[in-house]
Amino acid sequence: MYMNSFIAWIGGKKLLRKQIIEMFPDNFERYIEVFGGAGWVLFGKEQHAKFEVFNDYNSELVNLYKSMKYHPKAIEEEYSWTIQSREIFNDMLDSNISGLTEIQRASRYLFLIKSSFSASRRTFATRPNNLSIKELEKVTNRLKKVVIENKDFQNLIKVYDRNDALFYLDPPYHKTEKYYDNVFSESDHLRLKETLDGIKGKFILSYNDDEYIRNLYKGYNIIETERNNNIATQKGKEKYKELIIKNY
Repeated sequence: MYMNSFIAWIGGKKLLRKQIIEMFPDNFERYIEVFGGAGWVLFGKEQHAKFEVFNDYNSELVNLYKSMKYHPKAIEEEYSWTIQSREIFNDMLDSNISGLTEIQRASRYLFLIKSSFSASRRTFATRPNNLSIKELEKVTNRLKKVVIENKDFQNLIKVYDRNDALFYLDPPYHKTEKYYDNVFSESDHLRLKETLDGIKGKFILSYNDDEYIRNLYKGYNIIETERNNNIATQKGKEKYKELIIKNY
């Protein structure tokens, strides 16, 4: 493995990324991460393909990635002035971001991620929160040649689809959508499946082990897997069952 992500994220693939990467096909020229989040799979190798794309529909998250790519020292400097306290967390959570610069927005969002329980950006977590410039430099180097997008998944797939493309998709899990900032509806799950039905390239898709999802993708290669549970909806269960779905 190459490096860890610099942030935590709801549904992050830290525990499954090795298995997912091992399932990648042997030959592909472009790698597209459609629901980027913490980018655990992206950061799992120094480079997956000559051409790589990281996308997320969350504009604040994408602004953070772009700022990390181009201005890591400015992020570190802005972030260093932030005091770890519940009051400041709540102030940032309730603040109007329209007057902030991109660097200030990125630092604010990074603080909310790192200072909240389970990276929810909603509730303050009482723990130390440190940020290393060396850590930021590693992220910057990894993102140096990565195209960063802020598109709806359907539009993104249509733009980057080729015969030699590999799409990795980690959408909001079915019936857990409320834990994500951006709305993802039942119709979006169906729209995603219909979009994948028509692509030229290959895809590998992560989902929760759910009867609706099994029926939706019943014509594809479905692999059962599990990981240690860290999702609030499965509280009390030691293992959380997931599906890895492929069209190859």
